[in-house]
Amino acid sequence: MTTVVQPNSYNFVNTPPINRLIQRALRYLHAGFSVHLRGPVGTGKTTLALHLANLLQRPILLTFGDDEHKSSDLIGNQLGYNSKKVVDNYIRSVVKLEDEFRPIWVDGRLTTACREGFTLVYDEFNRSRPEVNNVLLSVLQEKLLVLPTAAQQQEYIGVHPQFRVIFTSNPEEYCGVHETQEALMDRVVTIDIPEPDELTQQEIVVQKSGLTRADASVIVSLVKKFRQPTQQNEKSSGLRACLIIAKVCQSNNIPVVLTSTDFQDICADVLLSRSKLSQSEASLIFGELFQEVPSAKKVSARRKVNQ
Repeated sequence: MTTVVQPNSYNFVNTPPINRLIQRALRYLHAGFSVHLRGPVGTGKTTLALHLANLLQRPILLTFGDDEHKSSDLIGNQLGYNSKKVVDNYIRSVVKLEDEFRPIWVDGRLTTACREGFTLVYDEFNRSRPEVNNVLLSVLQEKLLVLPTAAQQQEYIGVHPQFRVIFTSNPEEYCGVHETQEALMDRVVTIDIPEPDELTQQEIVVQKSGLTRADASVIVSLVKKFRQPTQQNEKSSGLRACLIIAKVCQSNNIPVVLTSTDFQDICADVLLSRSKLSQSEASLIFGELFQEVPSAKKVSARRKVNQ
């Protein structure tokens, strides 16, 4: 049974930079094209994809890339048989038996979306092997979905005009993903999703954790300053680290104060494990940060003085 996703966009954090991304993507979706959201881990690609799908005002189906997937996981498959047995004993001396077996075909999410005109969100699609996604080529270009012969004796179905796919993917050098096929990328519009800017991250932290804007500013600034010298590449975002720190502080009533040992412990537990440097090097940089980043109380005091 295929379950339709009902995303809640009420809590979606929309800032000017995010709104520009949304408008860019909607142009292509409204024009009949599918889009591909590509970017580092933790930048909110899946959340953005579900929000975009919700804005299209069509039912949403969600599927995830997986290295173990086969094409049948997208299209559908034969699932057992229906058995029918008829015993005809109308004449006592003659017994007529008839056995009939019919395969039961169950549509996959792609088939359902194509048939009904739903929006398919294909999250981290490049975790699936490229040959698995070949079925999408004719769907996106010729608007035809070719089915196996067992699929209720249909050879293909025409794609509904309102059908769209919103893909998301992590960088190709990220562990567990496959190289994207050029043929598929040529049929979609790719939008690179950067790490959210500081103001956007602060707004997300405020709305998702309930902390004050001053506290959120301290956390975002601290995480950014720690990541700059300790990250060797941009394969991930610091937003998740910010949210973890903020939610833990909020739920345990721990003040966002740099002199607080509890706050320091939380930051150390969340950030040091994400560093690409040695433990000693990362710890040294971590300790220096607490001398540089202003606490929430100091930020608030400075604002009052300036006013």
